[in-house]
Amino acid sequence: MCRLFGLLGNGVTPAEPWLVDTDRSLLRQADVSEVERQSDGWGIGWFTERRTVHLEKGSGGASTPGEIAQFRAAARSAHGPLAVGHLRKASNPMGLPPERLLGRENTQPFSHGSTLFAHNGMIPFPRETRPLLGKYESMVQGVNDSEVLFWLLAKHLDSSADPVQAYSRAVADLLWVWTEQGSPSEGPYSGLNVVFSRGPNELWAFCQYLGEHGPGLLDRNRPYYQMAYLSDAKQLVVGSEPFDSTRSDWRALSNGEYLCAQSSHGLVAVRTGAVPAAVVPPATRR
Repeated sequence: MCRLFGLLGNGVTPAEPWLVDTDRSLLRQADVSEVERQSDGWGIGWFTERRTVHLEKGSGGASTPGEIAQFRAAARSAHGPLAVGHLRKASNPMGLPPERLLGRENTQPFSHGSTLFAHNGMIPFPRETRPLLGKYESMVQGVNDSEVLFWLLAKHLDSSADPVQAYSRAVADLLWVWTEQGSPSEGPYSGLNVVFSRGPNELWAFCQYLGEHGPGLLDRNRPYYQMAYLSDAKQLVVGSEPFDSTRSDWRALSNGEYLCAQSSHGLVAVRTGAVPAAVVPPATRR
């Protein structure tokens, strides 16, 4: 299971402090212990001055000798108004050989045009979900179940300008696939925690998961999948858990909640709400 980071800031707000410097930075979360090491890839994405997406990725652990220098360099370059980061601990719902799970094509964030996306969790039936992607199925490049979720969300964003509705429709599709497989005990997903943006002036986060998965990596008093955010008038930081233990004003983004942050005229506005219950579409829709 992976780790997420998102920043929406004012102008060229640096992402490096949260990615590298704080006591619970994304880099610190990469190597908490042997068992919990995020060793299967990392990525950082941000927008250039021309408002195009720039991605830096590695296929190993961000804290390993072969990757840490590149990660630190990317963190120095990453800045607001929008940045998304990801650490990967690969899931393997298709039972593939471990070496097939690695590689840049399987590493997040994923991007398409001005969209950046990162996911923490697992969907158990990525192969069975792919036919629901429509025109986006041909764009799948790797074997990461998170990439299937990315293109599923992209499909629903085509038909709905509201990301909350698009996300809920994607969840409904996963529930439909699960029921078509006989509703097996592993459930339709473990976690659907997502950070994504459609451009440099907005950032969305969704927290949704099933079951108990133990405590957070560095903040052991929080559920593993419960997300956290810190915001003021100038910036929002959101991720899998608080990135700085010295501050007490981190807020929880709990199971079944979403967050929307938007920047305008140098100010960042944040709102949260409940994710609507997913309505499973009828089989005739297929």
